[in-house]
Formats: sequence, structure tokens, C-alpha cells
Amino acid sequence: MTARVLVVEDEVRVAEAHASYVARVLGFEVAGVAHSVADTMRLLDAERGRGRPVDLLLLDMNLPDGHGLGLLNGVRAAGHLCDVIAVTAARDTDVVRHAVAQGVVLYLLKPFTFATFRSKLEQYAAYREQFAATPREVVQDEVDRLLGSLRPTGTAPLPKGMSAETLRDVTTAVRDAAEGMSASEAATAVGISRVTARRYLEHLAGVGLAERQPRYGGGGGRPEVAYHWR
Repeated sequence: MTARVLVVEDEVRVAEAHASYVARVLGFEVAGVAHSVADTMRLLDAERGRGRPVDLLLLDMNLPDGHGLGLLNGVRAAGHLCDVIAVTAARDTDVVRHAVAQGVVLYLLKPFTFATFRSKLEQYAAYREQFAATPREVVQDEVDRLLGSLRPTGTAPLPKGMSAETLRDVTTAVRDAAEGMSASEAATAVGISRVTARRYLEHLAGVGLAERQPRYGGGGGRPEVAYHWR
């Protein structure tokens, strides 16, 4: 039972990365990519009109024409019953609480690896499969089992030698650097070695959350690499 997924993400390159991730997971297909609230509603309506409704939204919370939670209200008001996985950098506990209250089934924080992304989709796929195999009327154990399939048993590990805390610090530093950040600058900002900083920056670039750009100095020598948040 293939799940049709609409990727909702304002950053074009990040959206492309997430769509490519979806295509790599068995049992999922990309129904479309939306970069705004208006795009999302238009695509949801169009797919429903074709008789091929979207099963799952991968929802970013920060969109150019509204917040993801407001979009979710509009989605429900329009009668779309698709499930929602938040895929966002929004770490505010109020946002998380409201997301859960509005029916978000899973919450995936950026940055993440493909392994983590895949594990979330596999959790969701297990939930769908169990739901499809469950009788129309359920007993308590069956409800518990269905909801339990959405609860993670563990987090996909980061590459060997990397820590979630340092990744979070480097992510924050790059996100806050309007002109981008070199490995040396990241090392100073976070308090780690240049080699370690470069490894984390390369990881962010590899998962599509940062991009490399040459930065030329005034001496005409070889440019350094600056990492910019996407």
C-alpha cells in the first residue's frame, strides 16, 4: 500500500532533498512539492479532485505566507484527512505541543540524516499497515498497538564520532551567520577543533541543510570554503 507524500518546504534545495529521500524509501511516492501555504492547499485540492488524495504531509513550520500550524488548520477545515509529519527546525515547546494537539503524528527536527528520516517513514508505514489489518471495531489492546507503532523505539545514530549536542551547536552557529561560516569560524564559535568543525559542516552540507560557497580574500590566494544555511 503505497503512501502518497506531499513535501511542504519553502527552501527549494531542501525540498528537493526531502523529495529525493521519500523516493528512496520503499512504499512511498512523491505526490508533489509545495513551497508555501497557498501551494499546499492548491495541490491538496488538485490531487483530491483527481481521485488520488495525498496520504501524508511532510510539513515545515516556517513558510513564507504563514505558519505550518495555521496551514494545518486550513487543511483540516477543507476536509483533507492526510496524516502529518512535522519536518522542521522549530524547537519551541509550544510549537511541538500545538502540533501534537492538531494531529501531527511524528515530529522530525532538522538537521537529520537519511537514516533518521527513513526510520520516521518506516514507523508511519508500520502504523498504516497495522491500521489496514485491524478490524473495523477494535478492543483496547488493538488501539494501544496501533498508537504504539508511532512511538519510536530509538533514534537513528549519527555518523560515528559525532554527537547530537555538538551538531546542534554547529547548526545554530551556521544558521545565525548571515555571511556564512568557515570551518575555522565555526570552530571558534563552538569551541572545537577546525577539523571537527569541518566534519560537522560537511555533514550539514551532505544532508542538504547547508551549502558550500567559495569565499575570496583580499590577497588573491586560494579561496576558503564558507558554509551557508539553506
